[in-house]
Amino acid sequence: MADNAPANPPPQSDFPRNRLPTLFEVLSRRTLPPVDLFSFYIYMRDQQRSVDYLDFWLDVAQHMSLCRHYVRELRRSVLVGTPDLDRASKRSSGILEGLGDLSYSAPGPSMYATEKEKDQDARMSAFLREDRELHDSPASSDARQNRPSTNLSTPRELNTDSTSPPHTVARQDIRASAEKILYTFLLPGAEREITLPGSITQDVTTAIEEFGRDDPEVFDVAKDYVFQAMERDAFPGFLRMKALGNLIPPTMVMRLIIGLVSMFGGFWAAFILIFLDKSRMERLWLILPFTIGVYCLASYQYCLDPILALIGLSEYTPFNFSRMREPYVRKLLARRSVMVLAVTALVDAALCVLFILVPGKRL
Repeated sequence: MADNAPANPPPQSDFPRNRLPTLFEVLSRRTLPPVDLFSFYIYMRDQQRSVDYLDFWLDVAQHMSLCRHYVRELRRSVLVGTPDLDRASKRSSGILEGLGDLSYSAPGPSMYATEKEKDQDARMSAFLREDRELHDSPASSDARQNRPSTNLSTPRELNTDSTSPPHTVARQDIRASAEKILYTFLLPGAEREITLPGSITQDVTTAIEEFGRDDPEVFDVAKDYVFQAMERDAFPGFLRMKALGNLIPPTMVMRLIIGLVSMFGGFWAAFILIFLDKSRMERLWLILPFTIGVYCLASYQYCLDPILALIGLSEYTPFNFSRMREPYVRKLLARRSVMVLAVTALVDAALCVLFILVPGKRL
């Protein structure tokens, strides 16, 4: 996974939900801005400073999809028809036929998978382990030299009468994907090492380097651990920022500074005008600094710019906005915006009435 946010087609919400989304729905690309995967990636990168965990999750999910694609294409080739198979290949063929149609549903943590998906993933991992042993065995090498069409380990070598498109995933691609994840995220001193319990890292390293495994089950424990860590430590803050507000910390700090300066300027001008015994008409200008100050301070306090929220905009990087498309979030922010505007108007009116109507006295 590159350092940049994932570039994918705009997701579509799979059902109208009258609640905030879960982390699994966000990672599965089943949510819309401002609580989509792109926004979560930006949050993990800029605010949480732990985007490597999300990249690890996305790479493991991509590895799972790669394995499914490989097995799906291989199963299709086997079902179309192959020559006589040796006993090991027949076992592999039996596993393939028992898999059924592998869907391309988004890979997720084991606690969210249905029993059917768990069974399919377990069968797929079992096939990939047997397929690796078949591919690595000396007998299999001899068989491939004598009968190239009987090898089940490399889809590109299968000769079938299928009219389906050529295979795009080879067995070595799966191996390379597993090693890339290991060397990028898990080994001590890796380029983007993530912090996991030592036992998990050791088990994954041993399985890949010593036993040569590359099936998806190798990463199951690490994937679930990372998911739970993001769900516990990062996702609540993401929802607070994106579903209950529409501003990011840098611009919130800027609004705090502008609000404090405006309030200071308003109080300073108010006392000057009072002690110079200026008319109430002249003191009406105090509405300007007080309104700006109260509005900016309220935006900082609630992490929300109510005007931008009412027109459906949410900030994802400084002064860059995206349109809110998640219906429940938009309704929620609209209600909060009305409340923030009411508080702003009430405080602003109180300050203006106090300093405009109070009698002046020239010192």
